[in-house]
Amino acid sequence: MMAPIQVIVKDQSREPLASKVSPHGEGGTLLSDEPTIELVIRAREGDRMAVEALLQRSIPDLKRWAHGRLPAAARGSLDTGDLVQDTVLHVLRRLDTFEPRHVGAMQAYLRQSVINRIRDEVRRIARHPKPAELPQDLISELPSPLEEAVRVEAYDRYRAVLVQLSTRDREMIVARIEAQWNLSEIARRFGMKTTDAARMAVTRALRRLMDRLKT
Repeated sequence: MMAPIQVIVKDQSREPLASKVSPHGEGGTLLSDEPTIELVIRAREGDRMAVEALLQRSIPDLKRWAHGRLPAAARGSLDTGDLVQDTVLHVLRRLDTFEPRHVGAMQAYLRQSVINRIRDEVRRIARHPKPAELPQDLISELPSPLEEAVRVEAYDRYRAVLVQLSTRDREMIVARIEAQWNLSEIARRFGMKTTDAARMAVTRALRRLMDRLKT
């Protein structure tokens, strides 16, 4: 088994790491269009850019998803943004234990880790906490049937086909399926005028991916 990677952040400012991971700024696209498992492999080997790409994919969506999920009893003692960032860094330090089996595995793993952290926080602040009702594992927009079909695809087949697509198609697929950016965010980051344009671009890329998966 490989030793856990060391995620070292040398920054003396108080600005959250989540705001520093993309040199492209708010309007930037993906730091990498590689499948998540490729980034995991590189990160295990100590590649800092791979770690930053994983952070870029993980933190924004998790912060949106986790917003409002911290039970009232725990609010005030822990900020949601801090909880998400700490959870992601904790997972990245233990990538040797993560082995994705389907396309959406990384985000599902991170979300479960956030849920576990919330439960730990509730237990910490109360001797006999009441069971906390946690929302279902949903993203901000309902995925299309085509997106769902890709997310349950075996990772090995998905990886083999993804590299055969154009750079643009890979970016659209990774942004929507792996980073789980919503359509508004894809439109903004990729310089599209409307969310409908982003939806069409993503749909076309996913169809080309599925066509190749079926051959």
